[in-house]
Amino acid sequence: MKTYQLNGTIYYCPVDLTLSVIGGRWQGLIIWTLREESKRFNEIKRSLVNINDKMLSQTLKKLVSQGVLIRKSYNEIPPKVEYSLSPMGKQLLPLFTLMEKWGDERGT
Repeated sequence: MKTYQLNGTIYYCPVDLTLSVIGGRWQGLIIWTLREESKRFNEIKRSLVNINDKMLSQTLKKLVSQGVLIRKSYNEIPPKVEYSLSPMGKQLLPLFTLMEKWGDERGT
């Protein structure tokens, strides 16, 4: 049986691995929000109306640790941090484009 590994976790199905990255309430929405440009924490929060600071922070950390997002910290005062999609994160965009199309065709 073929196995797949991401961040030390072993998966037995590639779909399971993919869902571990984009599944959940916020992970996919954060990836979609960052599809066109880098954004700061509060810009992402404004895009995701119902998310609280703690959940956004946790989800951003998870996506950074999985290699989906890049966190860039600027050495200035006040501190400035931007999040953007990594090359691996950008590889997920065709999947999200299909999801957008599917949802758009069915949402009435």
